[in-house]
Amino acid sequence: MSDPLSALLLGLLEGLTEFLPVSSTGHLLIAQHWLGARSDFFNIVIQAGAILAITLVFRRRIRELATGLGDAANRDYAMKLAAAFLVTALVGLPVRLAGWELPETVTPIAWALILGGVWMIFAERMAERRGDGVHVTWTVAVLVGLAQVVAGVFPGTSRSAAAIFMAMLAGLGRRSAATEFVFLVGIPTMFAASAYAFLELWKDGGLGGEAWGDVALAFTAATVTGFVVVKWLLGYIKQHRFTGFAVYRILLGAALLLWLPAGD
Repeated sequence: MSDPLSALLLGLLEGLTEFLPVSSTGHLLIAQHWLGARSDFFNIVIQAGAILAITLVFRRRIRELATGLGDAANRDYAMKLAAAFLVTALVGLPVRLAGWELPETVTPIAWALILGGVWMIFAERMAERRGDGVHVTWTVAVLVGLAQVVAGVFPGTSRSAAAIFMAMLAGLGRRSAATEFVFLVGIPTMFAASAYAFLELWKDGGLGGEAWGDVALAFTAATVTGFVVVKWLLGYIKQHRFTGFAVYRILLGAALLLWLPAGD
């Protein structure tokens, strides 16, 4: 398969999976098992393409928060978004500096998909028993930040799934409210991760070796596809649980464990 076609497929896959609770990083690593490995920079930048999509989807909400800081409710919400981002940065950066790298085999991702799917079913049922809360507390903000770090350390976990269900368990019971907060936190989180990856590559002198045409193609595909997926998901979760995604994760993880040779 040609490199541009491979990049296009990976970009489409990123856009399809970044915001669904199925782990975009896990899917990309699985796909690259057959399509060929890509750099960490490629993976993070196409995630930024998907984040650009969500920025466009939530542009009115972002404008409302940015221009309405004089309103107490907007200011409180913005401060909690900032707190969640800072927790992710302050905890996640030392992990990155410690030399953490994505796994080279699919097996740990398969297990993360299965365990994450089981946890999603359990967490959603537990959250429903706690009520239909819509207020973002400081506890929710801190736990969402920590959940993003955990998802970054264990590919296959899913940043959106870990953070959404952590928010729901912490009291933000309404799916739409939890999803909006997590998606908005993801905007600075992933843009910052992309900028950090760019600086690392620049310092190491690796920018010249990057296939920029492939990166641009995948970035565009992820942006367009991500926009469509987010618009669909925001409507879907108003009337449906996340159970279908949990079942998909479990089945995919089991299939990978059954079909892949040991050690892959």
